[in-house]
Amino acid sequence: MPPADESSPTTRTEADRARRAISLIDLTDLADDHSASGIDELCRRAAAYGTAAVCVWPEHVQRCADLLGASAAAERTIGIATVVNFPTGDEAVGAVLDTTLTALSDGATEIDVVLPYRAFQAGDVTRAAAMVTAVGDLIAPPGILKVILETSELADAGEVRSAAQLAVDHGADFIKTSTGKAAGGATLDAARVMLDVIAAADRPVGLKPSGGIRTFDDAMAYVELAAEVMGDAWATPATFRFGASGLLDALLGVVDGGAEPADDDGGY
Repeated sequence: MPPADESSPTTRTEADRARRAISLIDLTDLADDHSASGIDELCRRAAAYGTAAVCVWPEHVQRCADLLGASAAAERTIGIATVVNFPTGDEAVGAVLDTTLTALSDGATEIDVVLPYRAFQAGDVTRAAAMVTAVGDLIAPPGILKVILETSELADAGEVRSAAQLAVDHGADFIKTSTGKAAGGATLDAARVMLDVIAAADRPVGLKPSGGIRTFDDAMAYVELAAEVMGDAWATPATFRFGASGLLDALLGVVDGGAEPADDDGGY
């Protein structure tokens, strides 16, 4: 990436903000028509631009581990995330644990598990909590457990807060808004509720907005919200991630001083 134009403070500031946001991306390919060649390109771009992680279907974890292992000698390691109980949130816990164990064996360093949100909404808090706990128990530090709440499917802010609190209480390292597969994705209102839960936690917990975040302005709105609630320096790869695919191109357009590309987020 070329340096920002030093003659333009506005451009320089926006480019710096875009670079920071790039470092927070879980560069994602969860498209239904995903391919091995697409995974290779995803890993190449993650390594080239320094995203926080890649996020792929479980069957591609080993390929990502092979490709990104060579990049571990670079300035920092790129995480390898995969999804389980995804996207419906209603798989049997045994099947989810089998998938998780295989993914970890293949080289996953981060697991994004969908909270059984329908069971949670029906009042089966025990089942929802058991899923989060069981998956988390398989992940040895420094592995990361992200719990997807599917906030667009929850009834209101109160339900978002309760789901976020359940996830945090049962070991989530991050709470994540969305799968990107439901009718709605991330919203600032849901993210604010989740940040309030994070702010009250007695240990560090991160936020991962995902679903529909495609432009520089989209990204900055979430970074600014995080700064408002948690402080200006809080959002780092250890505490804040974007789940996105097309966002990288949009941010690179800002870094390079050009127009943002047309939206293309692969439904995520």
